[in-house]
Amino acid sequence: MKWLFVLFLAVVIFGSAAFFGYNLFFKQEIVIEKEKKGELPQEPKIDISLPEFQAAAKLRQDGKLPEARAALIAFITKYPNAQHSDEAKDLLGEINVDILLSRTPSPEKQEYIVRPGDVLAVVARKVKSTPELIMRMNNMNGTMLHIGDKLLISHPEFALFVQRKPKLVVLLDHGNFFKQYHIQEEKLGPKQPAKVATKVAEVMAFRGGKRVGFGTKEYVGSTRWIRLSSPSYTIYSVPDGAHPNLEQPPPPAGIGLSATDVEELSGLVNKNMPVTITD
Repeated sequence: MKWLFVLFLAVVIFGSAAFFGYNLFFKQEIVIEKEKKGELPQEPKIDISLPEFQAAAKLRQDGKLPEARAALIAFITKYPNAQHSDEAKDLLGEINVDILLSRTPSPEKQEYIVRPGDVLAVVARKVKSTPELIMRMNNMNGTMLHIGDKLLISHPEFALFVQRKPKLVVLLDHGNFFKQYHIQEEKLGPKQPAKVATKVAEVMAFRGGKRVGFGTKEYVGSTRWIRLSSPSYTIYSVPDGAHPNLEQPPPPAGIGLSATDVEELSGLVNKNMPVTITD
């Protein structure tokens, strides 16, 4: 029996040595090879920016729009490449529109008192806005104005940047980020210039297969397009959850956004507004 004990002891000693040698040398070599090939799973990174993003989103949920806007601007400035930076831009854009199209106080809003001879189109040109934007800001059901009416007016200086590769249409106000819209589809030729400088030519609206004009009853709920001066570039509507069926077929060439986004954007842009298209 003594020899069995000696054999067992030898197995334990040499087995431990072999296990130690495998972990020290061979296993380490295997790990190094897998690292070189990129086969090892990456350790999850801690997102240190998440609490600040969640705090800004909570302000929006609580209806504190100016505070939420300031917090999101600070977040994007501080963490431009963070995991939630694109989500923060989407949320900031929604808040910017919410503030613009509501009675929420903000520094960029002023009061305008309707004078004799004023009609909506004239007021819009005078204050560098659009008739639809004025109507939406003041919850107007029609274009009729009355002397003495007090209108809430904003003076945006919008510009559009179409970015083809990231599939974004970015709206700037006075050179600062205002909102971004995600491109749903593209119908462009294979050879596009790296940069195109153009402008908004017109906002087009369709209902029942026909063009309809702003201020008509058919305009509400119509399918919107934004035609640019550069050939082949029309921002057109793509069906979405709110507009599952569009009567107007898409143009032969252009950039498609969700119908809800085009409807919103068509009320913010105006004729001759600058547009830059890049890769």
